[in-house]
Amino acid sequence: MSLSLTPLAASIHELQTLIMSFHPAIVIETVEEERVQTLLQEATQDMKMQLLEWSITQGLARSHGAVKDVSSAPENRWVDECAPPSAHKPAAFEDTTEPLKALKHMQDIGFKAVFLLKDFARHLEDAEVARQFRDVVQLFAQSRSAIVLTGNAIKLPAEIAHDVVYFDLKLPGRDELQQVVTDAMRSLRMKNRVAIELQEADVPTLVQALSGMTLKQARQVIAYAALEDGKLTLQDVGRILQRKAQVIREGGVLEYFPTSDAPVDLGGFNGLKQWLAQARVGFSPQAKALNLKPPKGILIVGIQGCGKSLAAKAIARAWKMPLLKLDTSRLYDKYVGESEKNFRQAIALAESMAPTVLWIDEIEKALGGSTGSDADGGLSRRLFGSFLTWMQEKTQEIFVVATANDLSQLPPELLRKGRFDELFFVDLPNDPERTTILQIHLTRHRQAPQQFDMPALVKAIDGFSGAEIEQAVITALYRALYLQKPLDTAILLDTIKATIPLSVSRREALQTLRAIAQERFVNVR
Repeated sequence: MSLSLTPLAASIHELQTLIMSFHPAIVIETVEEERVQTLLQEATQDMKMQLLEWSITQGLARSHGAVKDVSSAPENRWVDECAPPSAHKPAAFEDTTEPLKALKHMQDIGFKAVFLLKDFARHLEDAEVARQFRDVVQLFAQSRSAIVLTGNAIKLPAEIAHDVVYFDLKLPGRDELQQVVTDAMRSLRMKNRVAIELQEADVPTLVQALSGMTLKQARQVIAYAALEDGKLTLQDVGRILQRKAQVIREGGVLEYFPTSDAPVDLGGFNGLKQWLAQARVGFSPQAKALNLKPPKGILIVGIQGCGKSLAAKAIARAWKMPLLKLDTSRLYDKYVGESEKNFRQAIALAESMAPTVLWIDEIEKALGGSTGSDADGGLSRRLFGSFLTWMQEKTQEIFVVATANDLSQLPPELLRKGRFDELFFVDLPNDPERTTILQIHLTRHRQAPQQFDMPALVKAIDGFSGAEIEQAVITALYRALYLQKPLDTAILLDTIKATIPLSVSRREALQTLRAIAQERFVNVR
């Protein structure tokens, strides 16, 4: 396959290769049924093969848009005899809505063809249908015909699963999204009298905003943005990104944070900031010219509330990349195979949106079980293996920021040099960092830091994490409101004295973490 092929052309080529190499049954798990139809129409058109579609409502019929005359051979006369009454509703073969009868009809067709069967997998639970399906597959293995099963979640009986090959339909690439934008703008201009105020130079920005969406979702958000005010402009990209964040959050285990110019207040972390400034050149054209791969990512370990999560957001902002957060609590599913599928879908979405930052919060919760027993049936170990393989082999510009609180739960393999570009340790903030953090939170809540005894407060919050400092300020403000007086140093000090920080309640765990970090990790300062 040529390296110059677009993602769309590469998908078509791969489908053609599977069909021509005697794979009689292909499974495509996706909600994008229309896109599968388009890919198969393109593939079969080039191969001079017929494409037929089946659904339980329509039965078996020639696909609308499929090649109409591949040859003048007698076995292809059905093309003319069964010509559809209209261009929008191809005629179906008689009595083929029932799955069993449809399979028998497919078996009797005497020419090479590709059969797209929609939502067919559930019917294979019937023993007679399953047996007939296997008979057809055995026949097609000799004739180069093929069955394509499509649906959102396809579960096959074990005896049939061995006869099929899975085709990984990735999310639409830039070329397909570009075509959607072009078609949508033409349709909106002609049918809805929408003013298209996008310049040609703005189209790539719109296409990038649509990355990670299905073609249907892309069309819908473009139409919504345009019809809301009767025009499509560069400002509509913001609306599209808001809708995109909602779609991603509803559809899987990822949360999406669009690229933003708003600063993130990250007190301290000078060592990490310096490392990131140097690592950023790994995404530059100059690095590519030297055959240097983009940086893989970093692991940040530290006590809770010390800014690890804030660091992930700060990296995305500084590098002007979108941020994807992997929600580990939604990764696991009670059904066999679904957790691995959730992980694959999350990775596929991240790859479709590259360049991006992928934030895996509390990674020990997702992969930590790989160090223990088989209480989860080995699921954690399988996910851990998949993650390591992906980290090792990924070629897309995805920078992984993994954060962890409990180092004891992390698999030793994850800490080996080379898995991540660097391992960082976040300790409790020192005096200058506590001063900065306190000033940030006072200012955020409309308090003037110069009106407080900062040295006394900074001394009092020794041993506090950044999150604990923030909470102390918030609690003190509520106390001041209750007392109906302005916040002052005395109220803040009373609140601080009443707080037991994690450095006290978990003193032994922090000491152990510090001892390990001194040998293996780089301090973020």
